[in-house]
Amino acid sequence: MQTQAGEDLIERILAHPADGDLVGLAANDLLSELYAGFPVENLARLLHSGDDRILPTATWLLSELVDLAAPLIDEVPALLSSPIRTVRYDAIAVVLENADERHGPIIAQVMNLSRDPDSAVRWKVLEFLTEASVEQLEAGAACLPSGQVKELAEWLILQDDEEPDLNGIVIRLEAGDPVTRLFAAAAAASLADKENTNLLEHAAMVEEEEIRSFAQERLSKLRENVADR
Repeated sequence: MQTQAGEDLIERILAHPADGDLVGLAANDLLSELYAGFPVENLARLLHSGDDRILPTATWLLSELVDLAAPLIDEVPALLSSPIRTVRYDAIAVVLENADERHGPIIAQVMNLSRDPDSAVRWKVLEFLTEASVEQLEAGAACLPSGQVKELAEWLILQDDEEPDLNGIVIRLEAGDPVTRLFAAAAAASLADKENTNLLEHAAMVEEEEIRSFAQERLSKLRENVADR
């Protein structure tokens, strides 16, 4: 019975948080149960276990569920504020797949993580800014306080126009501070296609490793697509 199997797996994770191999196997099996219909709301037990060893597993499960995680979107603000970097990282993916115009404050929280001290989290923010819809970006920007991140978010939204600020993207990549370069790299990645990778090539040469690696990864995918044609 699906419900019983899912409950047993949750109990196993809760009972053995220090056993990484056991938790990993149980989490993979639990993910299968969740895809098969075990209610996602049951993950709240893991999210609220109070054990920091369990929280990364619970957040990873949410991120792997893609849009099936929607019933637990209200859990995400606390995850984005977690001191555990893998929790913040995976929580960003949950926002990308599940947040809409009703979730502006949560999207704004992701945008503010462009200043996160961890480069992996900043990389994930860059992915979010590149992949998010205009509606998501607009909802987040509207909930940001006045300041640099709000200004950059509003500028990024304007790049989804018939005449994007190509020169402005280059200037921000070359002369901006790290947060400015991150938003500029998102614009460059959003505009890149198989025929025009110049802006993304600029992003691949900036100082910040997370921006360079993200841009290089995007360039590789574009080039693979061209080679496959």
